Amino acid sequence: MTRRRLLLSALAASSLLAEGRKGEVFSTDSVRYPDPLTEIEVYRLTNPDYSSTLTAYYNRGIARNSAWMLCGSDRTGTSQGFHLDLKSGEMKQLTQAEGLDPATLTLLPDSRSFCYLAGRGLYSSNVSSLKDRELYQAPEGWEFAGGMSVGPDGTHATLVERRGDTSRLRMVTLVQGVARTVIESPFPMSAPIARPMRAQMLYRHGGEALWMINADGTLNRRLKLAPGGIGTPNWSGDGKTILYLNFPEDRTQLNNLREFTPDTGADKLIGKTSQFAAFGANRDATVFVGASRNVSPAVLLLLRAAHSERTMCEHKSSNPEAVAPLFSPDSQRIYFQSDRHGKPAIYSVHVEKLVEKTDAAE
Repeated sequence: MTRRRLLLSALAASSLLAEGRKGEVFSTDSVRYPDPLTEIEVYRLTNPDYSSTLTAYYNRGIARNSAWMLCGSDRTGTSQGFHLDLKSGEMKQLTQAEGLDPATLTLLPDSRSFCYLAGRGLYSSNVSSLKDRELYQAPEGWEFAGGMSVGPDGTHATLVERRGDTSRLRMVTLVQGVARTVIESPFPMSAPIARPMRAQMLYRHGGEALWMINADGTLNRRLKLAPGGIGTPNWSGDGKTILYLNFPEDRTQLNNLREFTPDTGADKLIGKTSQFAAFGANRDATVFVGASRNVSPAVLLLLRAAHSERTMCEHKSSNPEAVAPLFSPDSQRIYFQSDRHGKPAIYSVHVEKLVEKTDAAE
């Protein structure tokens, strides 16, 4: 065999080996322990020897039946998408992509396919067959920066591209991969979130401003929220209101959870919090789960009706904003991430005795 053929054979073998990781199943790394603060049982679903992260807080990461989760992990060397069985703890590698952004992983509404950004491309993949399809490539001179989401109807992905100081929102159809620009802006955009039941979307300008625009690019406007910083804004399940954290300009005041109605401009207080840095809501927005950044960093439940909190467990994350707590679609579990034991890992707590089960239908 010539040296050239030997080299080509080695490269082919290396390619096959890398590709062979897709579909690999890993046995559970899950452990459970009583929380030191509350003695409530906490499940650590992934091993902190490698990094495992949730999808972006506004993306769909848990299957409709609440049985499994789409997450990012570098347990095989690079960040890839994984299927995490929430009962057995088994993990299955779903992607083998260069430059995958784990925050952009998002399930389509039927939980049978998912999308993600990797390198300069937007891809869709089937959960069962693991067959990837490139839908879109960022044009020359533009790069992905600011996140990506898929709307509630699963027909379009909305993403942010940046070139120099210019950002733009792009919508891409998930069937033909046809892209169009919604709006361009001279400031950095991020976190595009489609509105349920309406052809509108939110996007952020840094941590101080939240904007809303029609999907056709009309009526672009900054929303008049309470003064101060904004934390993890998202639509309520029915799309009628925006739920968000308010960080008062007066640092002696408590962070508070608020609700804004864009159709009327009304903004009201839901409740003051134990310094929540991030939060998630159950489907009917009657219960919230938050991650505090006070002296004793914890994950807490906040009941809308009673305006009361209950501490569930410590999170002790080095970055409380990254804890990203959320409910399962049926509201019977809460999930969060923390680096308290090493690298970022995914944790779970059962709350079925405290929170009423909700309908997971989209």
